[in-house]
Amino acid sequence: MTERAWPDGAATAIGSMPGTDPVEAAAVVFGELPDFPHLPELPARGVGADVLGRTAALLVDLAVEVVPSGYRVAGRPGHDHRRGRDLLQWDLDAVQEAREKVGAAPPVVKTQLAGPWTLGAGIELARGHRVLTDRGALRDFTASLLDGLAQHVAELKARIGAPVVVQLDEPALPAVLAGSLPTPSGYGNVAAVPEPEAREVLSTMIEGVKAVTDQPVLVHCCAPKPPLALLRSAGAAAIAFDVTLLGQASAGTLDEIGETWDSGTVLFLGLVPATDPGTRPSLKDVADPALGLVDRLGFNRSILAERAVPTPTCGMAGAAGEWLRRALALTRDLGKGFVEPPETW
Repeated sequence: MTERAWPDGAATAIGSMPGTDPVEAAAVVFGELPDFPHLPELPARGVGADVLGRTAALLVDLAVEVVPSGYRVAGRPGHDHRRGRDLLQWDLDAVQEAREKVGAAPPVVKTQLAGPWTLGAGIELARGHRVLTDRGALRDFTASLLDGLAQHVAELKARIGAPVVVQLDEPALPAVLAGSLPTPSGYGNVAAVPEPEAREVLSTMIEGVKAVTDQPVLVHCCAPKPPLALLRSAGAAAIAFDVTLLGQASAGTLDEIGETWDSGTVLFLGLVPATDPGTRPSLKDVADPALGLVDRLGFNRSILAERAVPTPTCGMAGAAGEWLRRALALTRDLGKGFVEPPETW
């Protein structure tokens, strides 16, 4: 497996973008993040364009449909499943067009999908229970997703001419571990999943993704306290989280971040506001949380060049006006600043 696909000073975004035009979104991404572009997600297009529908579109020999409560396993592919597949193909067409317009292929390109626990939490079985409550079904979904991912990665690599890094989105994982997901009735919660079991399923997925891409696997969790130790022990080579949510982080949380970084794991640091903050932050403003974190942990600031990639704080589906380009430009400049820090830092 390649140790690190992206070049020094690279920056990227989490995935989602505003609007409904995939051609425009791809052009912005390839223009502003030339060293580490990603396949944009446009959830404003509705059913099939959100992270669950988009991931379900990759499933092989499994299908989903939309019901009043959300996504549910279907007996055979129908309109909802085909719509998800069509949207994904349009997105691939758009990034291929963007890549051809900029000329040379980027060093690497990233694609995103829901991790097994978030997928299992967000899709219902035929009887209404979440997929994750049936461990056999969860295994089937994981295997099916890996089969579909192999096809997706091969197509994206052929269209862009660059190695593909996969990002697994696991926003639901903390709730899965805490037992705070509601049952279908709404009167109770799904039982908490023990950490060893959560780790085993996630590890199976990560190892499968590595086999498909021959690249390090990134796991993103936007919770205030992402389960870093679990993600690292499951095999994630890189972990993305929102640094600005740390606030007055406890000593235990800081220790966990320090141990993760010290282990060689790359941290994708969410630093640039995903929506317009109202004021125009400077490069130093958005860098400060990362600089403060490094200083609090006692690392040399050179670790930012060696084992960090800047990103927006989370997905940018809610970004409006000119903020999208400004935010991505700040993110790109942060990457350069990590390698060659300005004197003001």
